[in-house]
Amino acid sequence: MNPFISFRRHLTPTQINAYFSMVCFFSPPVLGSVVSFVFHGGAFWSGLLLVAGRRRLNIDRHMAAMTVAIYAYCAAMVLASIVNGTLRSDVTHFLPLITLLFFPISYSTWSITDKATLARIAVLASATACCGALLLALIQYYGIGMLRAEGGAGNPIVFATVTCLAVMMCLSGALSGIERAWRPLTVAAFAGVVATLYSGSRTVWVALLIAVVAVLAINRQTFTRASIRRLLAIAGVSIVLTAAIAFPIVVDRTHVLLDDWNALVTEGDHSTPLGLRVGLWDIGLDAFREAPLFGHGISASRALTKQGFKERFGENQGFNHFHNGFLTAVVEAGLVGALALAAIFVVALWNATRVLRFSADPLERFGATMIVITVIIYLVGGLTGILVGHDILDSTLMIFLVSGTYLACGRTVSPIGVGSPADRQSVAL
Repeated sequence: MNPFISFRRHLTPTQINAYFSMVCFFSPPVLGSVVSFVFHGGAFWSGLLLVAGRRRLNIDRHMAAMTVAIYAYCAAMVLASIVNGTLRSDVTHFLPLITLLFFPISYSTWSITDKATLARIAVLASATACCGALLLALIQYYGIGMLRAEGGAGNPIVFATVTCLAVMMCLSGALSGIERAWRPLTVAAFAGVVATLYSGSRTVWVALLIAVVAVLAINRQTFTRASIRRLLAIAGVSIVLTAAIAFPIVVDRTHVLLDDWNALVTEGDHSTPLGLRVGLWDIGLDAFREAPLFGHGISASRALTKQGFKERFGENQGFNHFHNGFLTAVVEAGLVGALALAAIFVVALWNATRVLRFSADPLERFGATMIVITVIIYLVGGLTGILVGHDILDSTLMIFLVSGTYLACGRTVSPIGVGSPADRQSVAL
């Protein structure tokens, strides 16, 4: 027998899905854009299987609500270009929306995986990612001399965001009991926290603290006196070690922020990172006032920022976003686009809070926790950075929303949509 054929017959769709999930949760901090290639490749292949009848489109009300919200945002972005008469020139700018449009297909793909298996994969792959992220951060900071670690993401803010998500997966897995080996998860979470600090991304540091509080609050009913004492001891040791390792970085980034603020207030200097952001927000708000309902179109940001910086500050600066996720949305697609974007996170939180309120199932609560921390980290990080529109961030957002929604509210379906023996032997993602 041909060894390749034998391999295919022994590698089941659920096994392939497990390996696919491992790469999805591991790669964002360590391998960067690999997560985008893997996610899109898996979604495209799953779409082909749906068309061929070898997958079921798993539709439930929670998935349907998320799909409607996501598709409404994509439609709002297209509508803005139509209103502004730039549809033809904006076609290439619509490509990032494809990541979001894959939501129902990816949801159906992940639905063939056993929930307990997927939850453990998310936790363990994230733990491995935290360790890899710290290794890369140390090499970049001390070996290469980079002032801010970028990991495999190639951008400090993106690296911090996806590493923060991995940290929260470790913490959630340990506190919820999804993975009983809490000691390795604690070490991995600590590694991820230190890697996040090395990124120098102050807003993500704030998001990390808020997410930790949220995870502790969600899992408070599982605490006993012994576990509380253990948790306090671990927290104390972690704080001391973190301070010993990363205190100079925190102090330096704080001094930079204060210096930027002083330069902005006393000299009107908009060339610093803080000054650039304030300038972008000022330009963005004026652009919103000019076209409040449908915005200026998805491709207008760079032209608006370049013109604004030249006219107001005499600087030749151009950006394709406004360092605030909702401000970018409201400039590009007006209130229609901003409200549609907000609806994605509102629906996700609605699904999660209902599960946390009424369900005692640990897997469902873990999925809801995954959604909550994703919303917190993206919304807080998006206040001074990118919310959507970046390949790594968009792919990671879909991975966490799809997996979280499935674990929290979804139902497991058969991997094969057609019941013939030949189909049972077929290999599909």
